[in-house]
Amino acid sequence: MTDLSHLIATGRGEVPADIVLRGGRVFDLITGDLVASDVAITGETIVGVFGDYDGTCVIDVTGQIIVPGFIDTHLHIESSLVTPFEFDRCVTPRGVTTAICDPHEIANVCGLTGIQYFLDAAGHTLMDIKVQLSSCVPSTHMETAGARLEAHDLVPLMDHPGVIGLAEFMNFPGVLARDPGCMAKLQAFRGRHIDGHAPLLRGRDLNGYIAAGIRTEHEATSAEEGLEKLRKGLRVLIREGSVSKDLHALASLLTERHAPYLCFCTDDRNPLDIAEHGHLDYMIRTAIGLGCAPLAVYRAASLSAAEAFGLKDRGLIAPGKRADIVVIDTLEGCHARMVFAGGRLADRAAFAVRGTVAPVGRRSVKAPVVTAQDFRTGGNRVETPVIGIIPGKIITEHLTFDIAPQDGDKRPDIARDLVKIAVIERHGVNGNKATGFVKGFGLWRGAIAGTVCHDHHNIAVVGVDYDDMALAVNRLGQIEGGFVVVEGGEVLAELALPVAGLMSLEPFEVVRDALVDLRAAAKGLGVALEEPFLQLAFLCLPVIPHLKITDMGMVDVDRFEILP
Repeated sequence: MTDLSHLIATGRGEVPADIVLRGGRVFDLITGDLVASDVAITGETIVGVFGDYDGTCVIDVTGQIIVPGFIDTHLHIESSLVTPFEFDRCVTPRGVTTAICDPHEIANVCGLTGIQYFLDAAGHTLMDIKVQLSSCVPSTHMETAGARLEAHDLVPLMDHPGVIGLAEFMNFPGVLARDPGCMAKLQAFRGRHIDGHAPLLRGRDLNGYIAAGIRTEHEATSAEEGLEKLRKGLRVLIREGSVSKDLHALASLLTERHAPYLCFCTDDRNPLDIAEHGHLDYMIRTAIGLGCAPLAVYRAASLSAAEAFGLKDRGLIAPGKRADIVVIDTLEGCHARMVFAGGRLADRAAFAVRGTVAPVGRRSVKAPVVTAQDFRTGGNRVETPVIGIIPGKIITEHLTFDIAPQDGDKRPDIARDLVKIAVIERHGVNGNKATGFVKGFGLWRGAIAGTVCHDHHNIAVVGVDYDDMALAVNRLGQIEGGFVVVEGGEVLAELALPVAGLMSLEPFEVVRDALVDLRAAAKGLGVALEEPFLQLAFLCLPVIPHLKITDMGMVDVDRFEILP
């Protein structure tokens, strides 16, 4: 940390700053003005602005605009399918200088070991990774995870300098019912930051949930829902991920009046979507394109996010703030030309000299070998619950179709787009297998499967051919997890994710290219979804209405119970 006296001296202009950005205009998020000014940096701190400065290194940014670094207020880095180091290299050059992550994906596989991995990795990345301690491992009692974290497991980490508070409390029915385990965690973190997760929760139930100490929430999917949550004191995190796309629905809320209480987050976004569209930079461009005022948008991307999570040291181009700075072409374009994270230029040389930590969660796929017979669905009732996919949403419909058994098995019906879905427990706990039906994939043949399966991360497989489904599941065991597309007894495409069955050890460019092949292979099977693999993963999350599936069976989320 830079000596305090030296910061004062450079701020006063008595001695040169380390770096001076000259010739650009600062976007002042207090007034909304664009002001021609030098920006002086000493160490990791901005020391001077709205004036002229001398520097040891002077960088010409003539004609460009200087804005604060962007803050992703809620995401699971594991869902980028790469390690924290590759995520850093992927998105920091796009202007994301702070990521507030909940490592509950890896925590559901290997518990505290996974959380500690992220805390250790954060000590080496250019971006500042802040960790929220995973509150729901597992998310409910209706799934089998690889670990279980109680309040006493989390408390020893709550004062870690990289920890903000308690991560998204997904088990909102448990909160409202005052489940003892939920209450113990809420009580332990009372007065600290607690992140929320309450899709479609409204009225008095929402009041009760917020009264538990919840401060932020990212599951609003309509302007009406978002406005109610804002009025009741929640900071609403507008989400635009690879599957959950809520920005268009919430854009009308993003005004200069509301912006102090709104933030941006991606939740789950993979390297292919980042390459094709962008990350928070994409959200900024899109929001302005939808007619939102640039001042409101850039506040949500930085200052409002910092305030919402108590990060008082960032969010503005101002003296004393952390030197998280993005030099962009235009406010509307938001194409990063230069990024500083804590005063360090995020270039190839800076990424090359970072330290690293060893990966964890290897050989975590311990699923039983399966056969075609494991995907038969018995029962005499013709009336059958079916998960209905809503493209662009992780909320699903609870549909009902008549599916008559044939030789004791309810078969897929391609004509009605009713295909088989199954979840296979893969942590070596009980070997559970559950089957059901889903509508919305458009699958004609073959199967796709993955170990990214929120949040328990068992194996999820969807298909129309049982032999192909079995091959897909068994192949995932051989490659330590990942994604697989199978047709006619042949693996058409795959991506190995050996770190807890969630993350690749390859560079993000390799993962991006593999996702191109996977999507193409899935499309060749008839899949119409833009992002079928993460869509499949979310069909297994029993805290998102309305109908889901886990290794224990089909789950009616509204009733919070497993269907018989």
